[in-house]
Formats: sequence, C-alpha cells, structure tokens
Amino acid sequence: MLFVPFILAAASALLGVVPGGPPACRLHAPTAAMAGPGCAGQWMDHNLRINDLMTVGTHNSYKQAIPSADYRIIAAHDPVQAEKLDYAHKSLVAQLDAGAREIEVDVVYDPEGGRYASPLIARLTHAKLDPAWVTAMRRPGFKVLHVPDVDFRSSCITFERCLGIVKSWSLAHPRHVPITILINAKQGQGAPGGSPLLPFDAKAFDALDREVRAVLPPAMLITPDDVQGHYQTLRDAVLHDNWPRLGDARGKIMFALDEGPSVVAVYRGSRRSLEGRVMFVNSPSETSPAAAYLTLNDASGETGRINRDVRAGFWIRTRADSDTLEARRNDIAHRDLALGTGAQAVSTDYLWADPRFPGHYTARLPGRAASVCNPVRARAKCGGLAVETVSDADWRAAEAAPLVSPAPRGEARP
Repeated sequence: MLFVPFILAAASALLGVVPGGPPACRLHAPTAAMAGPGCAGQWMDHNLRINDLMTVGTHNSYKQAIPSADYRIIAAHDPVQAEKLDYAHKSLVAQLDAGAREIEVDVVYDPEGGRYASPLIARLTHAKLDPAWVTAMRRPGFKVLHVPDVDFRSSCITFERCLGIVKSWSLAHPRHVPITILINAKQGQGAPGGSPLLPFDAKAFDALDREVRAVLPPAMLITPDDVQGHYQTLRDAVLHDNWPRLGDARGKIMFALDEGPSVVAVYRGSRRSLEGRVMFVNSPSETSPAAAYLTLNDASGETGRINRDVRAGFWIRTRADSDTLEARRNDIAHRDLALGTGAQAVSTDYLWADPRFPGHYTARLPGRAASVCNPVRARAKCGGLAVETVSDADWRAAEAAPLVSPAPRGEARP
C-alpha cells in the first residue's frame, strides 16, 4: 500500500498543503475573510480586479499655498476665484505615505524652456524667486503649474521630477495597490498680461508619453494596451472585466488624461482605441471604443451614472470637495455621498485639515486604509478588511511632514 501515501503526498503538493504545516489558503472562498488565517491578501490578489478597489486621492496634488502678497492681488481682481485657489498640500511623498493612491498633476508644454520662468505675479510683488527654481524653469521640458503667472508654486516643478518622486516611493513600497496619476494638459490664453500657454498638439502629447516612459519602465506601468489585450477595443475589454488582477498590478502606476473631448481627440488621433498610448482618457461617452475611465466630478448630480458605470466595469473619478466650499462649511455630506458612489478614486484638497476653518474638514478612508473594496462592485468580497493599510512608519512620517497652510485671509468668508 505504499502508493497510498504517495498519492496523498502528491495531492497535498497540488493543493499547496505542506504535511504537518498550516492549511493552504482557500483562494476560491466567497470572501477574503473566509480564505483562512493570514490569507486575505492572497485572496484579494487572486480575486480582485483593479476596478474592484476604491481610494481617496488628491486634487492638484503638487499645489502649494499662495503667499499673502500674491493673494491680495488675486482677490482684488476676483475675490471668488481667489477663495477657490486658497488651499495647499503636503509633499507627494507625504500624500502617498498617508494612503493617497490617486494624485493629479497639471502640466504645461515648454519644449524650449524658460516660457514660465518669470511669473507675472512675482514681478508685480517684486518676489525674489529661488535661483534653483528659475534654473529648472529655464530647462526644456514639461512644467507643473496650477495657473501659470498667478498660482505657480509647486512641490515638484517639473513633470520629470514629479514622476521621479512617485517612482522612488513606489519602488520602496512594492506591494502598494496601483497609483493613478491624473493629468491635466493646460493650454489656452493664460492669465491676462502673462505668457500664453502652448497648445497640446499630437507632437506635445507624443513628448509627454515619451517622458513617462523615460522615467518609468514598462514593468511599472498599466497602459490601455495592457487592459485591451486581445479584445478589438478597449471598451470591449473593460466590459468583459479585463482589468488586471490586483496581484498583477501591485507596485504599478497608471495614467489618465483628465480632459474634455477636443483634447482627448488630439491625444487619441486616428487610433481605434488608445493603441500605443500611455494614458487612459476621460471618455466623452461610455460608448466610445476608447472608453475605460471617466471623470464624473458631480457626485450628487451624477450618482446614478457613476453607479451604473462602475457596475459595468468602468473606472471613475469623482470629487469629495471642490473650490474650498466644503472645507469652509465643514460640509461632510457631499464627501460621504462621493465615497458611497462606487467611484474608484475620490479626490480631495483636504487629506489634512486647514487650521483656519472651524470643524477641521478632511476626506480620508477610515482606519488608515489606503484602499478598500469598492462599495458598489465588491463590498461583500473583502469582509470589512482593507485592501491596503498604511504602515505605522509611513503614517508617522506623513503626519510629521510639514504642511504650509495658506495664511489667514481678511477676504475669506467663514
């Protein structure tokens, strides 16, 4: 009967059971909580797709506070707009340490360098600019600015530098859920009296894609081609649940162009979907062959559409707050609504409270979670367990990181 132990040993090996060792993880259990002791992470890696997750991210993640002298000029010209601009973030590293897995970067095209090196408002206030800042701004390449000539102070002033920061953080945290970087391609007239912004044509977008690929190797990226796979269009792939499994996507980064239809059309060109491109695009409709991601910022007015799109398989970004309004009023109703819509990324300007405002409004996931199961697609699957939790060391570092909040403004409404 020697063959009986042999058969048992072979069966144990196939099942991943070590004789006398702990039982194998039950990866086909209905929920992560039922997968076995210490098995929740493996279960999630095997059973969750990246559109089954939710995170709180940040809006204009690079933005720093507007100095008082600048603010007075802006408020004298347009007090309402001044209030909308009156917020600031900690560094990108601090945001990632605190659990943000979606960030937003605004880029301007500057192929020859120097176009934005002498901001109008700095000239008006006779501000002394950091020589290192001026040197960096004079070099060719994409710059990161909120409102050129007006609200220009950024924690990472070049796109290459922002990418490098995220890359270094990612490599030090290889088990993080995917980080999404939303891109706004700034163009148009710019501020009155300032430098007109260069348009983003196909050449500019080709250069933007190249800059991403120059910093981030293919193994760190999730691209539209990765999702489309063998399907005829990206939309077909999304509707057939072809987003990567979590286990294949940890430690990776994906990009999303958050722009309107005309700009998206330039980026897409004559492609059927987004073949060869780095970024997903804010699709003008769910019927587009390139549809995979949509920005639907009005969580209260578009709740039903967000719910339907998430259930269908699309990746959605919405906002918990905007224009400083919710923070000034400590209005958590819109935030809580946004968190319940199912949008995979809920953006905020307030991972940390602004000490000027009563109520200390913030938007975060509970329990130091960086990512949780999506409340529409996968609420029951995780059994209440977080998909990713911020480590104690990262949490302490994030909380200790400086936040230079905007100064008290006499013009600001309560």
